[in-house]
Amino acid sequence: MADATVQGYDIIGDVHGCATQLEALLTELGYRKRSSTSEYRHPERQAIFVGDLIDRGDEQLQVLQTAKDMVDAGSARIVMGNHEFNALAYDIEWPLGSGKFLRAHDDPDSPWSAKNTKQHAAFLAQVTGADRRRYLDWFATIPLWLDLGDLRVVHACWHPDSMAVVDRQCGSTTPFTERDHLVAATAEGDPLYEAVETLLKGPEISLLDHGQSKYLDKDGIPRGNARMRWWNSDAVTLRDFAEMGGNFTTEAGEPYPPLPELDLSGNDLSYVYPPGVPVFYGHYWRQGSPEHLHDWTEYTACVDFSAVRGGALTAYRWSSGETRINPANYAPLVSGPPTSA
Repeated sequence: MADATVQGYDIIGDVHGCATQLEALLTELGYRKRSSTSEYRHPERQAIFVGDLIDRGDEQLQVLQTAKDMVDAGSARIVMGNHEFNALAYDIEWPLGSGKFLRAHDDPDSPWSAKNTKQHAAFLAQVTGADRRRYLDWFATIPLWLDLGDLRVVHACWHPDSMAVVDRQCGSTTPFTERDHLVAATAEGDPLYEAVETLLKGPEISLLDHGQSKYLDKDGIPRGNARMRWWNSDAVTLRDFAEMGGNFTTEAGEPYPPLPELDLSGNDLSYVYPPGVPVFYGHYWRQGSPEHLHDWTEYTACVDFSAVRGGALTAYRWSSGETRINPANYAPLVSGPPTSA
């Protein structure tokens, strides 16, 4: 629940190792660094990190020091991102003694091994030894979501059915302190796997089931599913629901054509977020300035503005009593150059 002494929350988007941006944004938001620690504190407000502190950027250890010091001191809260989850899975050998890991690496039998290692390489290089162990142990304690009564925070999708699976199977919003739960969450077909995929990566909608062809994603991998715009409660058609931004191409290398206005109103739309309590999330790599987005609604707001890809690290400044999203409350970093990957 919300802290009665806190007058507002600053929900900060995916940092991805951009410590220079993070510290500049905290300063712009009125947080001040405490002496002898990495903690930044506001006299009246609390920061909330939406996860994905790590991977890609050049200042990951510094980001982790700042975020953990703030969370430990109570000047911030945090939810888990898919990159923290991946780091835990990458670290766990399973079965024990097999030389294989929950997230494959150095595994010639896995088609994902090389991609996993490439995606995680910056973290492995920058966070080593006792530091790595310390932060991995911390990752395991991070909750998958926060419900503070008047607002909600999750990394990729607020989905009560998936949360119910986590509660039923793990009995906690911090399930990964138990190795068995992490094993189940990486086992395709397990209900916990499906639930965690939804909460940390978002639901997907099949293009193939609706007569469309595969596309190549940003890594050149053929995909038959698209991310679902679960935040769009007014969506009716396939074009409304499918998140197809970016320069996707067909498998033949041609520009991927616009999706049809195929009516999906009779399909299972249980992922769609209904009007009600405002929810904040990251994960989706938005471009440009928040006021030009069509992805915020009265009750949902993405705060990931591609900080590590030349965008500005961005927060949403929620204040006590606020019941609907106001795009004027987005606070992108103004000063200083972006940190590049």
